[in-house]
Amino acid sequence: MRIRRRVILRKSKRVLGSGVGSTKDVVVTTVVSTKDVIADLTVGEHKETTEVRLSSVLAVLAGFVGAASFIHSAGYFVTFMTGNTERMVLGWFTGDAVLAYGAMILVAMFLAGVVVASLARRHLWSNHPHGATNLTALALTVAVVLDLRLSGTDTTFSPTIGLLPISFVAFAMGALNTSFVKKGEVSIPLSYVTGTLVKLGQGIERHISGGTIKEWSDYGILYASFTAGAVLGGIVGILVGGGWMLLAAALAAAATSIYTYRRDAKTEPLAPLK
Repeated sequence: MRIRRRVILRKSKRVLGSGVGSTKDVVVTTVVSTKDVIADLTVGEHKETTEVRLSSVLAVLAGFVGAASFIHSAGYFVTFMTGNTERMVLGWFTGDAVLAYGAMILVAMFLAGVVVASLARRHLWSNHPHGATNLTALALTVAVVLDLRLSGTDTTFSPTIGLLPISFVAFAMGALNTSFVKKGEVSIPLSYVTGTLVKLGQGIERHISGGTIKEWSDYGILYASFTAGAVLGGIVGILVGGGWMLLAAALAAAATSIYTYRRDAKTEPLAPLK
């Protein structure tokens, strides 16, 4: 079976001596094989499945780092910038300058992570769209080194993670959130769960109104993955203290970056962002 496709082309033609342009319609008939159509659909479905799998892995990482960091810091958020913004403002109203400045630094570092990862994606790893995990792993490694240095030794971690190491964790989470980009905008939020829940609710409404389960299932998987990561981070945070949690997060990020790199290697190279 073959499918005929009619394509209308507009071709400009200048009339000699008149200086007036006229337009002629040129009809081109192309023949497309059903095999090609099926192949295109298969590639699209495979790409979508791969994105769901990758986003789930990265959401687990984000939930893990966020929960474990919260336990072993002074209650700082590294994935929840809404909360940090509120703490920054409320800190000024309550006279708690330490709270205000700390939250402001984390917001600034998260934003810096987004900017740096976006620049790197445009200029350095355009063929590896999920290369942001490399920057995430690097930033978490820096946080580990800083925690060791601040503890006064090179072999013992601090029992509580200070603001400086935590700021690099926030940077790492900002970078991680640039992993999925379409047309220059984040297409899949990884750590800001409020957006995921909104999309989940809208998908459920579309399903109720006659759509399919695919309207919301991907967002449900993403939310469940983040929650699972938070549970894992809470368990690890209880079992190990301070910088050991950072080390576990850095190792998890490194393993994730290897996984995403291998997945990217099996997909078509992408053009740089425009």
